[in-house]
Amino acid sequence: MSFKDHFSGHANAYAKYRPDYPPELFEYLATLTNSREVALDCATGSGQAAVGLAEHFSLVVASDGSVSQLQNAEQHSKVAYVANLAEQPALRDGTVDLVVAAQAAHWFDHARFYPEVKRVLKQDGALALWTYGLAFVEPTIDAIVRHFYSDVVGGYWPPERRWVETAYRDLPFPMQEVSAPDFELHLQWDLDSLIGYIGTWSAVQRFKRATGQDPLPALRAEIAPCWGSPVEARAVTWPLYLRVGRAH
Repeated sequence: MSFKDHFSGHANAYAKYRPDYPPELFEYLATLTNSREVALDCATGSGQAAVGLAEHFSLVVASDGSVSQLQNAEQHSKVAYVANLAEQPALRDGTVDLVVAAQAAHWFDHARFYPEVKRVLKQDGALALWTYGLAFVEPTIDAIVRHFYSDVVGGYWPPERRWVETAYRDLPFPMQEVSAPDFELHLQWDLDSLIGYIGTWSAVQRFKRATGQDPLPALRAEIAPCWGSPVEARAVTWPLYLRVGRAH
């Protein structure tokens, strides 16, 4: 079974620039289950979510279809990285306390994914999916990034991006839904870190392949006068959109 692989070709940059998630998110996720033996992180990428879960679970199985992503993932004694797909978890029935997918569920074949989630979850287990959209720095910079997102590389976004743009509200979710609190992701980044992160967008990679051009130098030049010193760290914020459910 194939999968939508938009990130293997720049796995090193993905590992370097994709943001980590706040500890409060994982503290909340740990409250969803009576047992904290096994968590499954589907489409783990560089392992940002898996390592966060490892603070609360005895074992985190972190799977991804991209071997190059896994080779660049952060290592942790409680995280076992496995090369397989979210739709084909190589786990026994009823063995997982918590299944998560961080900034990934919009790529899945949902008709295959959810039955497998229900199969591997324990009777009182839970599923948590989350996503984030555009970052916020300050209004002038945000407007430049929005223009780049929509008008420069906008035509190169895969169709699944629509799920992110609606904050997963319209994502298929055939689970017994649980209301979840709001979380935000906060980082201090210099200008090149922001540009490096934008460079990991699937639309930017598709733009490069289609046109043979790199749109990032022009974007950096446009943002630079608004940033101040390029090495100055500025607050970067993403709202996280979380959906939580149970199979039973």
